[in-house]
Amino acid sequence: MNMLDQIIAYKKKEVEERKSLYPVKLLEKSVYFNSPVISLSKYLLREDKAGIIAEIKRKSPSKGMINKYVSVERTSIGYMQAGASALSILTDTEFFAGTNADLTTARKFNYCPILRKDFMIDEYQVIEARSIGADAILLLANVLTPARVKELAKFAKSLGLEVVLELRDAEELPALNEYVNVVGVNNRNLKDFSVDITQSLRLAPLIPSDFIRISESGIASAATISQLRKAGYRGFLIGETFMKESRPEAACARLVKELNELTKQVLAL
Repeated sequence: MNMLDQIIAYKKKEVEERKSLYPVKLLEKSVYFNSPVISLSKYLLREDKAGIIAEIKRKSPSKGMINKYVSVERTSIGYMQAGASALSILTDTEFFAGTNADLTTARKFNYCPILRKDFMIDEYQVIEARSIGADAILLLANVLTPARVKELAKFAKSLGLEVVLELRDAEELPALNEYVNVVGVNNRNLKDFSVDITQSLRLAPLIPSDFIRISESGIASAATISQLRKAGYRGFLIGETFMKESRPEAACARLVKELNELTKQVLAL
């Protein structure tokens, strides 16, 4: 099995275990379960924000441990103070060293959209996302059938959550449906973890204009963001570029500053 297959196989077992440990009725008693959702799609369209979805990711299967001792509180607050539009929190423990508590901590200290980044395969995980304070969930088109994407997206919407559908290539476009709010193009191949930023540029013309587009992975410069903006992208999910620094929030602030300066230069032309 490739790494993605291994992750999904493990996730299926994990979800069944969590169902027995934390029943749905218990999740529904969370203080966050019925709290107002902050719209990711609306924040991505705000002109006063950079469009950056800043991620907290301690580890990855391709890079190993990236930032084991990151402070979720300090980093999440710093990201938003730097001008990020939203937060992305990895909650997978086995492969990414994240936890549900990471997302809840970020929720406690920030009024902003928070994307739960995990491998969603079951309605239980959608309920769980709502209970820990997420505003949006990520669905992977190369993991789920188009019919399953629609089922989970519709269920998420019924709970008030927004949905980011991640695509890798044109063959996955049929997974788009009316319950999806944001379309993300992953520049990283989840089977071998190679990165190619031009993947977003190739897919951009094929994504219907009524979907908000974000580009994910491999983004490390203001010039790249500017190029992606010209292709129609409104959001830029950045994790490793920030997390490999001892102070990820400072790296985010530098990139936002560079982006603002570049934008001023372009407008002055």
